[in-house]
Amino acid sequence: MPADPNWAQEAARLLKALADPTRLSMVLCLWNAQSPVCICDFTAAFDLGQPTISHHMAKLRAVGLVQSKKRGIWAYYRLRDDLAPATVALLGTVLASGVPMNLAAGRPGHATAR
Repeated sequence: MPADPNWAQEAARLLKALADPTRLSMVLCLWNAQSPVCICDFTAAFDLGQPTISHHMAKLRAVGLVQSKKRGIWAYYRLRDDLAPATVALLGTVLASGVPMNLAAGRPGHATAR
């Protein structure tokens, strides 16, 4: 029996957004972050210009992974608090090899894994 077409389309969009190495690394940074991360920190960490970082964040926002808040001239990003449990599980699995073992069980900075 084929998968639900809507589910398959949404899952493919999410996986496509995560398939870019820069975006995947940015999601890892947000996963590990205790608080929202300034766009300026991403430009410094990835040695990329602000327009390129903003483009990557727009892709992540479009698939519902991140949210942002403007403070002065800077935008601060974080993973959405309302991610579906299946999305959190997927991120945990994908990001587990990019974080120290003691952090792989759940999102750092949160009392329990989602």
